[in-house]
Parts: sequence; structure tokens; C-alpha cells
Amino acid sequence: MDELAGQAVDPGLDLEAVRERFEGSTDFTIGLEEEFAIVDPGTLELAHRFEEMYALCQDDELLASSAAGELIDTEIEIRSGRAEDFRGAVELQRERRARLFALADRMGVALAAMGTHPWASYLDQRIIDTPHYNRLRRELRWVAQRNQTWSMHVHVGVRGADRAVAVADFLREALPPLLALSANSPFLDGRDTGLHSVRTQIFTRTFPRCGVHDPFGDWSSYAGFIDALTRTGSIVEPTQLWWSVRPHHSFGTVELRICDAQTRGDESFALAALIAGCIAQAAIDYDEGRLPEPLRGREVEENLWRAIRYGLDGEMIDWRAGAAVVPTRAMVERLVEWSAPARERIGAEFEPFERNGAQRARAALEEGQSIADIYRAGIEETRRTYAPALARQATDERAKARDKR
Repeated sequence: MDELAGQAVDPGLDLEAVRERFEGSTDFTIGLEEEFAIVDPGTLELAHRFEEMYALCQDDELLASSAAGELIDTEIEIRSGRAEDFRGAVELQRERRARLFALADRMGVALAAMGTHPWASYLDQRIIDTPHYNRLRRELRWVAQRNQTWSMHVHVGVRGADRAVAVADFLREALPPLLALSANSPFLDGRDTGLHSVRTQIFTRTFPRCGVHDPFGDWSSYAGFIDALTRTGSIVEPTQLWWSVRPHHSFGTVELRICDAQTRGDESFALAALIAGCIAQAAIDYDEGRLPEPLRGREVEENLWRAIRYGLDGEMIDWRAGAAVVPTRAMVERLVEWSAPARERIGAEFEPFERNGAQRARAALEEGQSIADIYRAGIEETRRTYAPALARQATDERAKARDKR
């Protein structure tokens, strides 16, 4: 039986209203979204504390409008909200990070930023008890239960419906190098998976309407497909379009959502800067008639697997240079160089990664550290880099306590 039959259709699927929203959108506004696992700091197990944490967020005017749930009750997300440029988004998100981590401290829980939990069983997960998430649980069943993953998303305002679709179509080829750069989930089920982003394998290979969409070409083709999904009862709201890059119906943005959550706060911002620059540069190139035809799905998918499997250590196929094989780092560097004009325009500085999270974690494992020790160190690093003032305060308090003894 169709779980969606007879349900009310979300206003976000009023495609004429959505088209008008894109036509009136403001270019290159920025929004950031970061997801965290809620963890018991002693045992390192996932803690089923979302409802409690979210309720406490309502007592903080800033967190009340920026904290959100993401399917499972061991996860919380914070959103910067709309900023006029990238620097503004960073400042908004810094304050939200600080308040969320301070709240976690008061609750006696830790926040972890990695694409997966290294050993927690998805069978122990609980779906958040809301009508929205209960519907997803009924519709997706095992798929919803299995999605025990954490990521980060970037929104960039793109004016014009046809333009937004063209930008999303083209950026499909940027997904593999951006994923490789962000790779931060090598561990699952208590072992090294051999992958650099097992999160992506779990999410994009199980959820419907996920991963790399086929190019639409223009708004008319895009809207026609979404209308067909709506009329046939396949979707009742636009959030059921889980593609790794997509036009966002509610905000008039292009949202890129391929990347793993980042253990280090500075790397999360650096990655977001590059993503924002790529979206803005694609829109600029479209305006100037320089945006190439999008790659075919099978070409993007080949490089996506290479990103999942080998991350920054691997190679990718340069389809635009006659299927030449090049180091993945070269593909990332190409994105950095290409997006530089747009990043300067929107104030998005990119600091290169020497090694990403997956590389550091695997190096630590090879040096003899246990997966539990690596995860604990990652949680400590997350707190230190996402909420530096809070971490410094705790260090000072410990020092004072030692002095008194």
C-alpha cells in the first residue's frame, strides 16, 4: 500500500510559487548547516537526548530558531540562517556553535562531528517522535532506521529558476572532489571499513531520490518531474528530494549536501567556503555563457565511488580531458582555482587541508591507537575547535583547581 496516498501536499510543492521564489531570490546569500552526534562522554555511546536538548534550546532565543532535528534522536543540527555574505554566515554560526556546546556541557553530554559513529548499532536508534519523522519511518522503514549518519550542508542564494537548475546540474561533477576533501567516516561496526566515506555509501545508496540526479536542463523539465512525483503520490513535500545538490524550494537557494561532518570546526568553515564559492562561480559562469554542459550520470558516479573508496588518497577521471586519470587532489585544486573569483566576491576564504579527517583517523589506527581512542580524541578536538572559548575556559578552570591543590 502507498504510505503517501491521501496525504496533504506541502506548499513547497506549489511549483509556480517556488519558481517565483527563485525569480525573486537574492544572489549569493549564504546559509550553513552542521550536524552533530549526541554522545555520552564517558562511554562514548550515542545518547538518546535530542528531545531534551531541543526543549532546552527553546529557552535560548538564538538556538530556538536555529536548532533542529534530523530523523534520529541522537543527533542535533544547527543552522546559521541567512547571511548576506560568507563572513556573515560564519559569524552567525560561531555564536550558535558556542551556545549549543555550552548547553551540551550543562546537560553532561558531548557533541561529535564525524560522518558515522564508529560502532553504534543502527538497530538501537530511535526516530524522533513527530508527525513528519513518523511518516518517514512508515514510508522508508529499514532505510530510515539505517541512516545513522552526520553531514554538513551549504545553501547559496541563486536568482532565477532556470539558472538554479543549470547550476545544480553542472555542480554534479564537483560532488566527488568535494566529498573526497570532506571524507571523515572510515569506521563502522567497530572496524575500519576500508572506505574514506562510508557515510555516503549508507545514505546515497539507500535513500530514494538521493545521490546524483540526472541533469534537468531547465526549470520546466525539473518542475515537470517534480509534478509527476507529486501526482503519483511518490512525494508529499520537497524535503523528500534528497539529491546531493538540489534547488531548495523554501529558500530559493542551491543546496550542496554531499559532505561528511567535519571533526575540526575550522575545516568545516573552510569546506563550506569552497562549496559556496563553487555554487556562486557556476552561477557567474552561467551568466557569462561559460558553463559547460553537465557530465553524464555514469561519469559522475564513477568518480563518486572513487571518492567514497579512496578519498584524497585516490585518483579521479578527468572526463573533460579525454578520460585522463589525475590525482584527486588535483581535482580539488582545480575547484579551488576555478572558484577563486566568486570566493573573493562573497568573502569566502579557503584554507587548504593537509590531511582530512579520514586520513588522520586511519593514520592514528596504523600507529596503534584503538578506534575508541580515536573517537574520544575526535570528540575532544570537536569541542576545542567548534567552541574554543568554552574549551579555554575549562582549561583555565582545571589549571586553577590544580593550583589550589
